Amino acid sequence: MTDYLGEGWQHLLSKNNLATYASLWQLQADWFEEPNVRRGGWSGVVKISLKQANDDPLFIFIKRQENHLSRTWRNPIKGTATFIREYRNLRLFQKYGIPTPELVYFATRSNNGKPQAIIATKELEGYQPLDVILHKSGSSMIAGFQHRQALFKETAKVLYRMHQHRLQHNSLHPKHIFAKPLGDSWDIKIIDLEKAKRRIFKHTATLRDLATLGGKLGELTDKEQITFLRAYVDEGKLSNKSKKLWSQIETRILKKRKKKTLEQI
Repeated sequence: MTDYLGEGWQHLLSKNNLATYASLWQLQADWFEEPNVRRGGWSGVVKISLKQANDDPLFIFIKRQENHLSRTWRNPIKGTATFIREYRNLRLFQKYGIPTPELVYFATRSNNGKPQAIIATKELEGYQPLDVILHKSGSSMIAGFQHRQALFKETAKVLYRMHQHRLQHNSLHPKHIFAKPLGDSWDIKIIDLEKAKRRIFKHTATLRDLATLGGKLGELTDKEQITFLRAYVDEGKLSNKSKKLWSQIETRILKKRKKKTLEQI
């Protein structure tokens, strides 16, 4: 697979002696999160500061993995490096104008038969995950009732665009939706795309993702849920089709909660 370098990043990475695969792989830095170790492989992420011409820091996340594989329909036995899937999905989302973190670098190698991969993205400066913003500790980002409503509307628009292209995030928790206030509105980014997939039908992607998200945002009021759905389907008054969709989502949420409760008994 051909190495990828984001437009405009060559000079900055060179300035910081990180313009090669070897330099990125051998970089010594504290783990941003504890590495994920499984099936004889590992995957971890670091956050580093790059020096710019004006000496202002610019942060990027560098994710590295070795022999960290997931089985896919293309490789059902050997599996594929999870970052390859994430890279392909980032590029696919980029193609359709679905906002994600800026891709800085991607490359793969092999070490003694063990697949390696590096993927680097620019920090989402000024953004916070949806669950933090909606929680009391993050409420300072919300300027008032209308601003909160705008957050739901902008999130819904992005997710609708994603589903229109039959793209399913497949793990759409509030922590995977990042938002940044822009005046009276918000800028939204979708992160962690390693599980995303293309579905045959838009409805399948919609139902799975919105049920997952809705199940994790149980603190929303009925009015906020309706605001979200109206923005998603772009209807001032919900049609029978949209009401049916919401009923299906609620049914799926309740079914999951019941299953989880039974598992805990």
